[in-house]
Amino acid sequence: MTALLERVYAWRWSVLPPITGVAMMAMIVGALVAAPREIIEGEVQRLMYLHVPAAIIMYVAFFFTAFASVMLLWKRDIRWDAAARASAIVGVFLCGIVLVTGAIWGKPIWGVYWSWDARLTSTLILFLIYCAYLLARSVAGPLDEQAARYAAIFAIIGVADIPIIQMSVRWWRTLHPQPIVFRPDPALPNEMLVVLLIGFVAVLSLATWLISLQTDTERAAQRVSALRAEFDHREIA
Repeated sequence: MTALLERVYAWRWSVLPPITGVAMMAMIVGALVAAPREIIEGEVQRLMYLHVPAAIIMYVAFFFTAFASVMLLWKRDIRWDAAARASAIVGVFLCGIVLVTGAIWGKPIWGVYWSWDARLTSTLILFLIYCAYLLARSVAGPLDEQAARYAAIFAIIGVADIPIIQMSVRWWRTLHPQPIVFRPDPALPNEMLVVLLIGFVAVLSLATWLISLQTDTERAAQRVSALRAEFDHREIA
């Protein structure tokens, strides 16, 4: 089982890059060429094919951060800290994309780039929570287990904002529209749904690739820190 998992993880170098490249190109072509022009919102609606997948995969990245943080607290294995930090970095990156594309999309529709709408504000809070997590974790060294545990607790608490974001359009009156995709009768034509599905595949593959690369980077930093500590200990001895 371990050998199988290692083989699958090794695919990040051979499988993920071409899948990501092809999917991203397909998403761009589909959004700009294949998908029909939305009658009411016009060309700016094409941002949906990046905005919506980025928002959903952002949730996945932050939930994985929380999962890795739970495993860190449970197993007391610092390697889980590397995975948590890597997925948090990608989650913050995707959250930034969501906020920027949402602002650009909202300007011609709402008349402003930003309003303190419940969904926008709660998404900004999520962005700030995990920026604070990354900042707090970066203050200590890669092998500082106490700092990693404190940051892990913060990361686990942070995902509580995700249900608030998702339910905000139902709990409060907001400018943000109600969900139009994840419902029994999606209010989109099939052509748009297909391009949106391609967008999900593209963003998911990109996020998976980036998380795996960043995890490798974080673990390399841990190994370098351990070697440096061992070298310093031998010098003192």
